[in-house]
Amino acid sequence: MAEKPRLPSLRELGIDLLRVPRWRVAVSVLTPFVLFGGYFVAAGMGYWLPAVALVGALSFVTYGSVSHDLVHSSLRLPRRMNDLLLSLIEGLMLRSGRAYRLAHLHHHAHFPDPDDPEARAAHGSLWAALCDGPKFAVRLWVWAWREHPEHRARLAGEAVGVIAFVGSALALAFTGLTVIPLAFVALAHCGSWAFPLATAYLPHDPAGATVVTRTRMFRGIVARVIALDHLYHLEHHLYPAVPHHQWAELGRRLTPHLIHAGAVPLHIGLPFPVSR
Repeated sequence: MAEKPRLPSLRELGIDLLRVPRWRVAVSVLTPFVLFGGYFVAAGMGYWLPAVALVGALSFVTYGSVSHDLVHSSLRLPRRMNDLLLSLIEGLMLRSGRAYRLAHLHHHAHFPDPDDPEARAAHGSLWAALCDGPKFAVRLWVWAWREHPEHRARLAGEAVGVIAFVGSALALAFTGLTVIPLAFVALAHCGSWAFPLATAYLPHDPAGATVVTRTRMFRGIVARVIALDHLYHLEHHLYPAVPHHQWAELGRRLTPHLIHAGAVPLHIGLPFPVSR
């Protein structure tokens, strides 16, 4: 495996990148619960379009943002609180927080090895990445159960919680009481379909010779807007302790070093110049 190119240490880049105001941490961990509750309020009032949008937002802020910080313990919360929040927040979207953590940390340690379950889509076609979406969350859970028997108690507990919610939703729907929970189950499941595409197929290049060239470097105002400033996948791989709140600043400071190390920026910007 190729050696890591010479890059500045986190201390050289600025240790302030690890700091997030406590109020922002509080907002981050509370937002998923607000979105979850908001769905049921909106759906209960018959506002289905906002309800669907709230589930979409919930999917984004969990797996790709807040849950991701909890996986890396980058919010500097007490260990037990961090682990509990990870299970609860991923559980809101009917996924296993423990499976996510185990698979994601394995991904950081082993990509582009073929035994990396999270980045499997990076090795295949676009169609294969899209087809992997519906089974992605279950596949990670099965992998975690098989590879990490020491975590099976937590994995089983999270699975029981998901099954109980789905079972209750089915019961409420088939007894004619309400379809709102079952609609949430369907939307939550669909919300995970894009993960193999967005977090493996698009950002990774398994053929890259170094850690800098195996993950793509995205830049441009359009890319930033589409990804809501979560397009710094390469930077995150190199400095996983930095929370998502600081990714844009990390990218700004790191850009010249990455280019010097061989990264080629993929600019997705406006098709016309913007005057200042």
